[in-house]
Amino acid sequence: LWVKCPGCLQIIWKKEIERSGEVCPKCGHHFRIYAEQRLRLLFGDAPVEEWFPELKSGDPLKFRDRRKYTDRLKTMWESVGPQDAVRVFAGNLDEFPVVACIMEYRFIGGSMGTVVGEKITRAVERAIRERRALLVISCSGGARMMEGIFSLMQMAKISAALAAFHESRLPFISVLTDPTTGGVTASYAMLGDVHLAEPGALIGFAGPRVIEQTIRQKLPEGFQTAEFLLSHGFVDRVVQRRDLRRTLLQLLRFMWNPAIQREPRSYTVHM
Repeated sequence: LWVKCPGCLQIIWKKEIERSGEVCPKCGHHFRIYAEQRLRLLFGDAPVEEWFPELKSGDPLKFRDRRKYTDRLKTMWESVGPQDAVRVFAGNLDEFPVVACIMEYRFIGGSMGTVVGEKITRAVERAIRERRALLVISCSGGARMMEGIFSLMQMAKISAALAAFHESRLPFISVLTDPTTGGVTASYAMLGDVHLAEPGALIGFAGPRVIEQTIRQKLPEGFQTAEFLLSHGFVDRVVQRRDLRRTLLQLLRFMWNPAIQREPRSYTVHM
């Protein structure tokens, strides 16, 4: 019934936080939310179609640490669902046709494996064919270690598809939420035409301790927060969750060019 806010340390009635979009009404701390909640915030009751829900991870390396990777996957499929760490939806934001790739942090920390790479790549290719804007909402701990080099290959695979998307002159807006780290930050999360971030989001590649040990310097206060990245030019705007949909529509109205409705070139990434 009650939640302790990690921002202001106040005890708040859970219903009050839910009514405010999972944002603390006292200090504005943005709680982590999941794909279904983000879908509702973006599209409301408008009809959407989910793409590629049938794709499921395999175990190419027969990986095992404390548990078998296959056992971890079964647990995730039972508790979170079969959609892996990203869900792809097609719908309209007002008058704009959009493909939204929404990462699911509950699924092994939103880690990027082969299914995430395949889903996003297919979403980009289909968005080019159907002349849709692309929206990627990142929430990830980075590449999935259980898939090793196969997960790292997704960085190049998605980036190649996004290069073709850029040539199509369609808008690509990247939204960075808490956390956006590792190989996701090092690839598609930072390849957008516009980069938005939620307040206080952790955004970076390596962890602060690793960076400090590498450069042998003390990092500044607030390093790798959305606000720090905004002040250093890595993020275009920090947007409150309640304002995200309105901001996206403003950007799409500015970026949408009627000329992009022409017949596109075919482009497919094979890797």
